[in-house]
Amino acid sequence: MLAALWDSPRLRAWVGQALLLFLFIGTLVWLAGNTVENLAVRSIRVGFDFLARPANFPISESVIPYSPTDSFAWAYVVGIGNTLMISALAILFATLLGLFVGLARRAAHPMLSGVAGVFVTVVRNTPLIVQLLFWYALATTALPAPRNALHPLPGIYLSQRGLYLPGIEWSGNGWAFAVGTTASLAIAALAARRQRRQGRQNRTARALPAGGAAAAILLLAWTTSLGAAVSLPELRGFNFTGGMRLSPEFAALMVGLVLYTSVFIGEIIRGGIDAVGRGQWEAGRALGLSERQTLMRIVMPQALRVIIPPLTTQYLSTVKNSTLALAVGFPELGLVIGTVINQTGQALESIGILLAVYLTIGSAVSLLMNWCNARTALVTR
Repeated sequence: MLAALWDSPRLRAWVGQALLLFLFIGTLVWLAGNTVENLAVRSIRVGFDFLARPANFPISESVIPYSPTDSFAWAYVVGIGNTLMISALAILFATLLGLFVGLARRAAHPMLSGVAGVFVTVVRNTPLIVQLLFWYALATTALPAPRNALHPLPGIYLSQRGLYLPGIEWSGNGWAFAVGTTASLAIAALAARRQRRQGRQNRTARALPAGGAAAAILLLAWTTSLGAAVSLPELRGFNFTGGMRLSPEFAALMVGLVLYTSVFIGEIIRGGIDAVGRGQWEAGRALGLSERQTLMRIVMPQALRVIIPPLTTQYLSTVKNSTLALAVGFPELGLVIGTVINQTGQALESIGILLAVYLTIGSAVSLLMNWCNARTALVTR
C-alpha cells in the first residue's frame, strides 16, 4: 500500500516540498534562538522601544523638519524622506539625460554619436562609488571659498560650501499650500483624462490653456495670502545666509547618480528604438511625417514595449544605489541607521527596518512600472 502511494509523482513532490519547508523553518528557529542567546550574553536588549527615545544627534540636511530632540523613529522618517527625494530626482533627471544619450548614439552626425559613445563607455566602465568620490572632491576642493564665490547670475553663488539659490520663506502655513497645490494639480489631471475618455479632445485642448492660466493666478494669490517672500542669499561673515542651499554632498550624489544611471537608460532606449523594424520609419516618411514625428508617434510607442521591462530593473538599481550616499556624507536612510546603531547598539532592529523600507520602495516601483508595462503591452484578441 505504501509502495503504491510512493509511486505517485504528486505525493513525492508534496513530501519533498514539506521536507524543504521543515528544514527552512528549523533553520530560522535555530538562527533566532542562537541570536537571542548571544545578545543575552552581551546584555543587549532586543525590541523597538528605543524608537521613542530622543535621537540626540543632528542631521545636516533634510526635506522634513528635524531637531536632535526628536525621537529615533522620526530620525528614520527623515532618512526615508531623503532617500525618496534622492531616488525620485535621480530617476527623473537620469531618464531625461538617458533619452538624450540614447538618441545621440543613433544620430547621423558622426561627432555627436562619437562623443555620446565615449561618454557611455567611460561612465559605464567606472565604479559608481569612484565617480561619487570624484565629484565630491571636485566640489570641495576645486571651487573657491565663500568670500570669493562664483557669481554667474544674480542671486546665485557657487563655492566650497555649496550652491546658493534664491528661495522662498513662509510666514504662513507652507505645508497647507503644498498639499493644496498637489491636490489641485491632481484634480486638473483627472478632469483632463475624463474629458479625453469622453472623446472631447479638441475642447480639452482649448480649455487647458485657460485653465492653466486661472490655476496659476489662483496659486499666486494663495501664495501671497500665506505670506511667502523671496529670500536671496547674502554673504555675512564667512558664509552665506538666506536663500536655498544645495550642499556639496547633495550635488556630488546627484551628479554621480544621474550620470551613471543615464548611460544605462540611454542604452536601453537605443536598444528599444533599434528593435522596431526599419519599415516603420519608411512608413512614417511615406506619410509625410518628419523624423521627429515618426520617432515620437510611430516608433517610440512600439519601442516602449521593449524599453519598460529593463528600465524597471534600472530604476530599482537606482533606488538601491542611493545607499552609496554615505560615501559622500549625505544623510540618507543608510547613514541615519548607521548613526542609530552606533548610539543604541540595536543593529538587528535597525537593519530589519532598512530591509523593510527598501523592500517597500522597490515593490512600489515594480508595481508602478508593471502597470505601465501592462498599458503598453500588445493585447491579443
